[in-house]
Parts: sequence; structure tokens; C-alpha cells
Amino acid sequence: MELDASGEPAGSPTGEDKPSVKNRAGRNLPIAIGVGVALGALVLLSLYTVREIFLAVMVVFLLLGMQELTKAFATRGIQAPFAPLAVGMVLAPVAAYVWGPIALVAVAALTVLAVLVVRMPEGSEGYVRDTTAGVFVAGYLVLMGGVVALLLAPDDGAERIVVFIAVTVSSDIGGYFAGAFLGKHKMAPTISPKKTWEGVAGSALTCMLVGAWLLWWRLDDGRWWHGLLIGLAVVVTAIVGDLIESMIKRDLAIKDMGTLLPGHGGVMDRLDSLVASAPVVWLLLELFVPAGT
Repeated sequence: MELDASGEPAGSPTGEDKPSVKNRAGRNLPIAIGVGVALGALVLLSLYTVREIFLAVMVVFLLLGMQELTKAFATRGIQAPFAPLAVGMVLAPVAAYVWGPIALVAVAALTVLAVLVVRMPEGSEGYVRDTTAGVFVAGYLVLMGGVVALLLAPDDGAERIVVFIAVTVSSDIGGYFAGAFLGKHKMAPTISPKKTWEGVAGSALTCMLVGAWLLWWRLDDGRWWHGLLIGLAVVVTAIVGDLIESMIKRDLAIKDMGTLLPGHGGVMDRLDSLVASAPVVWLLLELFVPAGT
């Protein structure tokens, strides 16, 4: 998940454009904020009522993201087998939530095998190309969705999810405003030309502050320095997630993955940072505040 200051091809502020209601990225900022607030409210409502609702909402969004990604592949003649990926996308988070990491590994492995088998009847031409794309989607979305379910599974899972999402989103927000008003020095001009080092600094500061606050406030035995380290790690993974998405879109010659979310683009345009950050947050929380302690 990123905002435009993260440097997506759709345009991110670098401090060089003229400010307006549509912001320097060319997107309608009030609409984008409204959609973001609505999504945040949906997450919090589901987490603090029936957690399984959050699990279902997450699966729906990941399926939408998967559909966007496979359709984007299809524009270049890459036909990733969607049916086994969709089944895996439903089963992986459920298995991880109910039975834990071993079940997640089993479902992810079976999803990969199913992709390889389901594509066989269409013949050998393009087989490696299509199945490679399918395996990529399985690792990028199916496995990562299961990791988020592992965050949700403990008794304090709602708090862990809040930490995960809030820290990742704060990286985007900090990067957006720092890039918008201070951004001058480009970080990766050949991949994401509007991402700036000033934006990265804003991401790092916001991410670490929010992480330190939330770990101390929301998790038993959580320490502020735990959150500081998690925030520092998420700065890296969120930026990497943005750049991965930028690379995919540049390779496929598309601007956004979709148009489902007004002011944001497609679902995958919002999930990229979260997908990349999920395993790192899960690992660090298990190290610092093991589930059940």
C-alpha cells in the first residue's frame, strides 16, 4: 500500500509540481483521503467485533488484487491459471488462522502444484511462462495473505494487525508529505522516478514514531524500542514493495493495476507495501512479543 509520494508511475509529488486540490500527483486528494478513511474504518470495525470478518474482508481484497494482477499479465499474453490461485487464496489464510504456519506451507505448496497441473491441458507452448507467473502470484499474494492470518490468529491478533497496518500506512503518509513539500533528490529514477530521498526520510521518521508508540500502547510486554525497530524494518519493506509494484507495472506498460478505489487506483496499488511488510512484521513480533506471552 502506498501513496503517490512513494513514486508510482501514476505520479508522486517531488516538490516540483504545483499544489492544487488534486495534489501534486494529479490525483484528487480529498477523495483519496475519504477512501482511505473508509477502508481504515472497515478494518477497525471488523477487527474489534468479529475478527473472522476481517479475515473474510482481507481474502476478498486479495482476490480482487489477484484478479487485477492476472489481468495485467494477460495484456502481455501471460495466462496465469486463475482458478487454482483463487482456491489457494481462500484456503491459505483460513488454514493459517486455524492451524498455523505448517498448514500455510502445505496449502501454498499445493497451490503451486495445482498451478503446474491445471495449465498442462493447454499444451506446452507458453507453459513455463504461464506457470512461472502463477507461481509468482502464489508467493506474492497467496503466501503473504496467509502470513497476515498468522498475525491475526493469537488472542491479541487484532492489536498485531493494527500495528502491522498502521506502521505500514504511516510510512506511506510520512513519505507522501515529505516528498510533496521537500522532495528534490530522486532515489530510484529508473524504476520510480518521483520517489525522493526526502520522502524516504519522512517515511522513516513517521514509521518509527508510530511503531514505538503502538508497541508500547497496544501490546502487552511490547517495548517502545521494539516498535522503533519494527518501524525501521517496515520503512525498508514498504519502499521495496512500492518498487516491486513499479517494476511490474513498467514491465507490463501500465499506469495503475486498476480503477476500483477512487483516488488510489487499483487494489494492488494499495496492497503492495502491506504485502511486502507482512512477513517481516510477523517475524519481528514473534521475536519481540511472542504470541501467547
